[in-house]
Amino acid sequence: MSSPSTPVGDLAFVVRTMARTAVDNEKAFGDLDAVAGDGDFGFSLARGFEIVLADWDDLTSDSAAEFLKNVALVISKRVGGTSGPLWGTAFLRASAAVKDRPEPDATDAVAMLRAAAEGIKARGKSDLGDKTLLDALIPMTDALEQRLADGEPGAGGAELAALAATTARTAADATTSMQARRGRQSYTGERSIGSPDPGAVAVAVMAERVAAEWDARGD
Repeated sequence: MSSPSTPVGDLAFVVRTMARTAVDNEKAFGDLDAVAGDGDFGFSLARGFEIVLADWDDLTSDSAAEFLKNVALVISKRVGGTSGPLWGTAFLRASAAVKDRPEPDATDAVAMLRAAAEGIKARGKSDLGDKTLLDALIPMTDALEQRLADGEPGAGGAELAALAATTARTAADATTSMQARRGRQSYTGERSIGSPDPGAVAVAVMAERVAAEWDARGD
């Protein structure tokens, strides 16, 4: 079975939706980070993605790889704290995963997510179970990969987006019982237990908004 199409236009929609979500949830993400961290996650993420939205016309490209690279450079330069290098690396690695792919399909989308996760692992010296955004990103990627591997008919963009959202939310919620092993929250030891990881929640909220708005597009 051929993979459902995910052209550059859909990729741009996803990134733009992520950016709007980061800006709209600045306070919520910051408040969550303040429970066991320094509280600047929401602010840092919003400031970087504000620039992405403001410079949107200059960032867009017919090339998926070039577009993602442009976003990566903005995020790396304009997002403060540890979030900038991590999210910037994620976009840069995703860009490399679709080099020379004019119209990435759903399999390429999984490759982008997998590459992003591997980049975050390397840059943050973190892995699944450390209570980071990887604890939502990796299960979400695994679920999409498995869904495509099953080869069942009808796996359109809206269905895959919904699967990503539900998987990411479940995984993000599961970080509540974890003790942070990486990032500023790890400095608080057991105090990091009892609230979900802000990065994982951000991944879930972004995925949920993508799913909701993709569905509204009538895909």
